[in-house]
Amino acid sequence: MRATLIYGAGDVRVEEVPDPKIQRPTDAVVRVVRSCICGSDLWPYGSRPPTEQGDRIGHEFLGVVEDVGAEVSGLKTGDLVVAPFVYSDNTCDFCREGLQTSCRHGGFWATDGVDGGQGEAVRVPHAQGTLVKLPVGEDSALLPSLLTLSDVFCTGHHCAVTAGVTPRTTVTVVGDGAVGLSAVLSAKRLGAERIILMGRHKVRTDLGRDFGATDIVAERGEEGVARVRELTGGDGTHTVLECVGTLPAFEMALGVVRAGGTISRVGAPQYDQAPLGFDVFMNNITVTGGVAPARAYIEELLPDVLEGKIEPGRVFDRTVSVDEVPDGYRAMAAREALKVLVQP
Repeated sequence: MRATLIYGAGDVRVEEVPDPKIQRPTDAVVRVVRSCICGSDLWPYGSRPPTEQGDRIGHEFLGVVEDVGAEVSGLKTGDLVVAPFVYSDNTCDFCREGLQTSCRHGGFWATDGVDGGQGEAVRVPHAQGTLVKLPVGEDSALLPSLLTLSDVFCTGHHCAVTAGVTPRTTVTVVGDGAVGLSAVLSAKRLGAERIILMGRHKVRTDLGRDFGATDIVAERGEEGVARVRELTGGDGTHTVLECVGTLPAFEMALGVVRAGGTISRVGAPQYDQAPLGFDVFMNNITVTGGVAPARAYIEELLPDVLEGKIEPGRVFDRTVSVDEVPDGYRAMAAREALKVLVQP
């Protein structure tokens, strides 16, 4: 089968790899129907040292079950399923607490001999705990939105939930990428009436308005902080959803959060140190967030997607085939595309 491998910065290739097979009785094999390129994939795409041997890549996919191991129940050949961006047994103590990203027996796609999502098929470890069956066919128009349950929409939701967004809280979202826009949609879904989106790409911020943003702040740095403060009477907002992962983005979050407020960060941090000194302490600022346990949220969010109440799949603005995945990476890295959908 064909699958995507990364060899170094800017060097993504599609190559023939062995077809996945059942290796353990808890496995399933899933034929990929839709996958995508994640913003976090752009970090290695921009900085990975070159290697002679490529590594598999991709962690968001949905597809059709083609085979199941002897110990897998509740799934059968022909089922359409979505896979969270980490696999988990969904039974260990961490999983029962809703923290499948810390599963004692779980792991990440495209590591340790496990297939990546940007290919034609995937061997799924712990299939019974990982995969969620979808009550639609593989030709459904809902597939792009259902695919966001694999990662990006659940990540935006996690950001809003851990920040404590409610109808009584004001919100600033830092970042107009797919995660930031998902955070806007999530905050609106949770009832927030005032949502300030910090972003400067009009096509993206226009979608942010459709998703529920009430104000757009295009300025960055100190100017951006001043503008948010101006919009909020000098106070800042109760919650800040930091969806970028850079130090300047986190510093802006610190600058716009209200005293007693909460910053949730879900952008994979590209820094080792951040300012959490006396001012943060004196203003009782809470910093939370982290990697999103998507598996914990899928059943909660699925009905709203199926009923058309929300359309998180609108973040996809370009579709490519598996062979065109390298072009998809180039388009996202050049900001010519917001989020690229892969359709084998």
